[in-house]
Amino acid sequence: MARVLFINGGSEGHINPTIGVVQELISRGEEVVYFCIEAFRERIEKTGASVRTFDDQKLIKAFISGGRNYVLERVNGLLLTADIIIPSVLEQIEGEHFDYIIHDSMFGCGHMLAHILKLPAVNSSTSFAQTKDSFHKMLEPLFTEVSPEIAEPIKDKFNSLTAMMKEKYGVEIHSPYEVFCNPAPLTIVYTTREFQPDGEAFDQTYKFVGPSISSGFTQENFGSPAIEEKNLIYISLGTVFNQAIDFYKLCLEAFKNTDHPIVMAIGNKVHISDLGEIPKNFTVKNYVPQTDVLQQAKLFITHGGMNSTHEGLYYGVPLIVIPQSADQPILARQVATIGAGIQLQMQSLTANQLREAADHVLSHSSFKQSVANIRESFQKAGGSHQAVNEIFQFWTLHFESLQRFD
Repeated sequence: MARVLFINGGSEGHINPTIGVVQELISRGEEVVYFCIEAFRERIEKTGASVRTFDDQKLIKAFISGGRNYVLERVNGLLLTADIIIPSVLEQIEGEHFDYIIHDSMFGCGHMLAHILKLPAVNSSTSFAQTKDSFHKMLEPLFTEVSPEIAEPIKDKFNSLTAMMKEKYGVEIHSPYEVFCNPAPLTIVYTTREFQPDGEAFDQTYKFVGPSISSGFTQENFGSPAIEEKNLIYISLGTVFNQAIDFYKLCLEAFKNTDHPIVMAIGNKVHISDLGEIPKNFTVKNYVPQTDVLQQAKLFITHGGMNSTHEGLYYGVPLIVIPQSADQPILARQVATIGAGIQLQMQSLTANQLREAADHVLSHSSFKQSVANIRESFQKAGGSHQAVNEIFQFWTLHFESLQRFD
């Protein structure tokens, strides 16, 4: 049995794919100590892991203080969070032994902690993986399109923060890529090479295991007859970018008086009462058991977050993707490219356009066939079970090399 240190940030999209991995690790005899924010304590503890937390408010404040307009500013924000997380983690694990570390791909201190603790590291990539080339293209506008008056202070800040990390923790940071993407000898990516943009650009240290999906609810929690119906349309904008009362009203207008039963999840930032009269064919809830609903749905209207996109495709549901932020436009383009759905823009969307788009996807079998193809690749990839296979193989090879060295 090995002791595993798992370091993660504070959002659903980065936590949820790891749940099945932690459960699988523990079922195979590993002991897992999982660092996250307090909001996810109960969810992680249910896996059998030991949970330790850090201050999410300090974390958020530090990240935002780095700036939000350019990628390098976000890198600076991650470096600022590292100076909060690293001391907290080191204090809480003082005197303990760990065999290896698993860290999130976009949580800036994971790569650094691995070096500080001198542990073999696994990178947990819950978004699309990035090559150095693709990341540098994201950085380019700051160097080529922005005036020196704006760009130079951002670059100077990065240099001063990396110098501080070397002085305080003995960690040398050679590029922003190391902070933003947290490279490691093994990277677990929760998608397939077929769905990953430029999937063939990644070497064999990247293991594409497909979606790692764990349902946190049961159908009993939902209790609506609508999910028994044949032509169910499910609508959700996820857990972060869901304060969209105008969009929800547009959906009510688009699908009222249709034959489609609609399940719409609106999150906790909008009150159901604010939507006015709810048509009879709608079931509107703050939250629903998404994986349960998707197993009944014929169409998923989504913001295109990584988790939601993968869950929809995994359960064979064509998508209408209306991206809100972050990497969602990239996911929307991938969905359209493989023919598994279509992309719409929130800014100009009308009720008629949404209804016509839904009718188009539902009435053309090509979408269903494309989804069936990607679903097969997802389900063959192995998910959390294959992720742990790869982790164990990595750890075994590392352990054997240590024995040979001794």
